[in-house]
Amino acid sequence: MSVFGSLEELRARPIPDQSPIRNKPQGWRAKIRIDRDGAAFSEPLVDIHAHGLAGENFYHSERNPPYWHSVEGSVPDLLARKSVAEKLAAVNARLKPQGLELYVFDAWRPRAVQAYFHDVWVPRELQKRDPSLIGEALLREVGRYWSAPTTNEDAPAPHSTGSAVDLTVRWIGGEQLWMGCLFDDASAVSHRDRMETHSDPMSFSDTEALANRRLLHWVMREQGFVGYSEEWWHFSYGDQYWAGISGAPAALYGKAKD
Repeated sequence: MSVFGSLEELRARPIPDQSPIRNKPQGWRAKIRIDRDGAAFSEPLVDIHAHGLAGENFYHSERNPPYWHSVEGSVPDLLARKSVAEKLAAVNARLKPQGLELYVFDAWRPRAVQAYFHDVWVPRELQKRDPSLIGEALLREVGRYWSAPTTNEDAPAPHSTGSAVDLTVRWIGGEQLWMGCLFDDASAVSHRDRMETHSDPMSFSDTEALANRRLLHWVMREQGFVGYSEEWWHFSYGDQYWAGISGAPAALYGKAKD
């Protein structure tokens, strides 16, 4: 494990420019090999609550703005690969002395949930915002926030592998830290480095969001997770995205189950 400084120092450590990742050619992730012969490939999914993590499946809840309904096909569980859950527990141990902990929104995700958001909800809402988005342009924009619910075993959606998690930081048993926008906000305000490129004088709210995003980014990086460029809340360890960004020779995990 790499330690990048005290938690206060992490709040001041800039998140690297994400544009090189954002500008990668479409489909780059699918070209990364999955190590099906490795010991990790058959690692089981576990309930993250058993590892001391807090959270509630966001898509199964009805307290989930901007959706406000339980998504058909969602499950109440928060499941992740065993090594992922152990690493999350280590992040919690790092945060605990400051009275903080992780709060998980989503981990392993059923295909039905992936399909609903990729095929129905996100394109509908993006077109409300910009009616000119149609065809390939719409699909590209949807793909920035939701992977397609593919059945291709060589290019599984990150959450289907059990190695991707959506989360934030909160006071232990209390309020979530302000991150600048809602979880699952499908717009540029969610981009991991959005606050880093703010050119105008920042409000106190934006300054706090920037520091909190930095804290989350770096405590997760210390345990080997990589963050998705378009979403401050999304991290993974062991999937194809992780391998491509971290420089690992192959992904550790494929699709977990349906």
